Amino acid sequence: MARASNKIYIFALKLAVSGASLFLIFRKTDIAHVAYILRSIGMTSFLAVSAVYIFSQLLSTIRWRMLMTDRFPVRKLFSLYMIGAFFSTFLPGLIGGDAIRAYYLNKDARKISATLASVFMDRYVGFVSLMTIGIAAFPFSLGSFAGSPYTWLMPVIFVSFVVASILFFSLKLGKRFRIMTEFYDYFSLLWKRKGTIASAFAFSVVIQSMNFFMVILLAWRMGLPVSLLQLAVFLPIVITISSLPISISGIGVREGAFVILLGLISVSPEAATSLSLSWFFSVVIGSLPGLAFYVLHDRERKKE
Repeated sequence: MARASNKIYIFALKLAVSGASLFLIFRKTDIAHVAYILRSIGMTSFLAVSAVYIFSQLLSTIRWRMLMTDRFPVRKLFSLYMIGAFFSTFLPGLIGGDAIRAYYLNKDARKISATLASVFMDRYVGFVSLMTIGIAAFPFSLGSFAGSPYTWLMPVIFVSFVVASILFFSLKLGKRFRIMTEFYDYFSLLWKRKGTIASAFAFSVVIQSMNFFMVILLAWRMGLPVSLLQLAVFLPIVITISSLPISISGIGVREGAFVILLGLISVSPEAATSLSLSWFFSVVIGSLPGLAFYVLHDRERKKE
């Protein structure tokens, strides 16, 4: 009962953060103009970006499979990835997509530590590639910040990530618990497979590049003066901030980050908000197949 109450309390806080963020954003923007921009993008563009998103999920599935100790069919893992995407999008704040993936996969793997470790490493390698792209683009994008207080935000995020990684892997937090011991055993085994790690990283770079392409495509459709180089340093900041567990699927926080960062290159709040929302709506559309995968997966489990 107490655990359920805590979840409700946390969800309410996240909802409050998202609601307050959207209120502050829309108080300073013309909502009617935002709606006009979103309509002008056209459903074809939304569907095209959604298709890119689904393909990136397929590549993410292949990366996840690389990082596993057991072998599962790509089709099965892709269905779990899409189910996770659906739950993350349509039940935000209540259950995470990664938790869903781990839950369903563990029914077959039956080793929760290895399952959780593979899900964690899949996310971690993706974030490593995102940070690498962001910090590599940073020196070439200094002019975009024009001496603003946000100039050193990317380096601060990068250094914080590196320090947290060193502490997590070197101190082996929680290793006295069996599940965490097996967790770190998995990392030790994976560390010996340098080729696998390199391949997973390469896949991650391609996947992150597809994220950039999705936003660039929408920005181009809106006629916004956003370059790929600028996006290479802006988007890692946006994704990091919106990934913090303080809001519902990053709603409100993500839009605020877009408004602030794109405002540095003279993009209006209405256009920045529209770009953020159009990206989110495209992901929502791209996550819908996860519902079909969930229904099919549930039926298959009942037949077994």
